[in-house]
Amino acid sequence: MIVFLAQEWLYSLAYHYIMNLKFSIVIVFLLLIGSRVDAQEKWTLDDCVTYALGHNLQLNDFRYTEQAGRETYRQSVRNLLPSINASTSYNISFGRAEDPNTGTFVTQDFFSNNYSLESSVALFQGFQKLNSIKASKFLYRATQHEALQQKYLLAFRVMQAFYDIQFFEGLVAISKEQLNVSQTNYDLVEKQIELGLKAGADLYEAESLLLTDKLNLTQSENQLKAAKLQLIQEMNLEEADDILIQTEIEKQFGESQNSEVRSDTIYAKARDFLPLIEAQELRAKAAKKQVAVARGRLYPSLTLFGGMRTGYFETTRDTLGNTLPFREQVRDNTSQYIGVNLSVPISNGWSARSRVKQAKIERLRAENNLEVQEQELFQTIQQLVQEYDALQVEVDQSNKTMESQSLAFTIAQKRYEKGMINAIELFTAKNLFASAQNENLQVRLRSEVNKSTLDFYSGLPVFNIN
Repeated sequence: MIVFLAQEWLYSLAYHYIMNLKFSIVIVFLLLIGSRVDAQEKWTLDDCVTYALGHNLQLNDFRYTEQAGRETYRQSVRNLLPSINASTSYNISFGRAEDPNTGTFVTQDFFSNNYSLESSVALFQGFQKLNSIKASKFLYRATQHEALQQKYLLAFRVMQAFYDIQFFEGLVAISKEQLNVSQTNYDLVEKQIELGLKAGADLYEAESLLLTDKLNLTQSENQLKAAKLQLIQEMNLEEADDILIQTEIEKQFGESQNSEVRSDTIYAKARDFLPLIEAQELRAKAAKKQVAVARGRLYPSLTLFGGMRTGYFETTRDTLGNTLPFREQVRDNTSQYIGVNLSVPISNGWSARSRVKQAKIERLRAENNLEVQEQELFQTIQQLVQEYDALQVEVDQSNKTMESQSLAFTIAQKRYEKGMINAIELFTAKNLFASAQNENLQVRLRSEVNKSTLDFYSGLPVFNIN
C-alpha cells in the first residue's frame, strides 16, 4: 500500500512537472510571437523614398535614355578620328572583257582579286563636328537632369501616399473613438431600460447610432487599406499587402509663422537648381548649336585621303604563258596614293538652307519651352505661398473649432446621461466634434505637405536623393 501511494505521488509529481513545462513553452512561444509582431519593420518617409528610387521600374526608362545620350556624345567625339576602311573583291569574267591589269580586251574566262586599304580625315567641314560635339554634350546633360527630375517627382508621389496613410490612420483613430462613445451610450441605455428609466424605443436610437459609427469605422479602414496599397505600388514593394509607417513628430506650425515667405525669393532659388529648368536650358543651348551644324553644311568641305591597293589577276602571265604566283602579283601590283578632296555645295534643291530654317525653328521652340517651364514654376510657387498663408490661418481656426466642439460634445454627453437631451441631439454634437477632428487632421497634414514642398523649392534637403 505504501509503495502504491509512493508511485501515485511520483506519477502526480511528474504529471504536474510536464504540464508546467508545456505551459512555460507555450508562454515563451507567445512572447516570441508578440516580440516579433512588435519588432515588425516600420517605414519612415526617407526609407520609403529610398526604396522607391531603387525599385521603381519607370525610372529605368530614363536611365536608358541617359545612357543613350552619353553614347551619342562619345560617338560625336570619336567622329573626329580618321576613318580607315579595308575592302576586297573576287571577280569572274566571262566572254569578251577588259583585262584589269593591261586594259586590253580579251576573249576568255578569268578571275581576279582586288585588295585596298584607305583612310580619310576631314580637314574642314564648316565646324560641323565641333558643334555636333557641343550639342550632343548639352543633350546628354539634359537627359541627366531629366532623370533626376523624375526621381523628385517619384519622391513627391511617395510623400503624398505616405501622408495619406497618416491621414487615414488618424481617421480610423477618430472613428474608433466615436464608436467607443456610441458603444458606451448603448450600454448605458440598456441599463437604464432594465431599471425602467427609459423606454425600449431609446435602445433602437442608440443601436442606430452604434451601427452608423461601425460603418464609418469600416469605411475608414478600407480607405486606409487603399492608401497603403497606393504607397506599396509607388515603392514597387513586392510580395507585400500591408505596410507600417512610422509616425514622425509633427512640426510645430507656429514656429514658422514669424518667417515671411515670398514667391520671388523661393522662385529665384528654385530657378537655380531645379532639374527640369536646367534640362530645358541645356536643350535650348543644344538647339542653338544645331543651327550652327546646319549652317556648316553651306560651307565647302576639305578632306585629306590616302591609301594603297593591290590585286591578283589570272591574265597576268610570264613569257612562258604561266600565270604569275599570288604573292608575286600582290607585291608587284601594290600602289599607294594620297590626295585632297574639295567639295563645294552649289545647289541641292535648297535642302541645306531648308535645314538651317528648320534648326532655327527648333531653337525658337526650345527657348519658348524654357519660358513656359519658368512661368509654370513661378505660378506653382505662387499657389504654394498663397496656400501656405491660408493654411496658417486655417490651422489656428481649426484648432479652436476642435476645442470648442470637444467642449460642446462633453457637455452634450453629460446632459444625455442625465436625460436632458435625446439621442438625436447627442448624435449631432458627436458628429460636429468628429467633423472638427477630421478637418483639423486634414488641415495639419496639408500644411505639412505644403511646407515640405516649399522647403524643396527653397533648396532644403527634403528628400535623401543622391
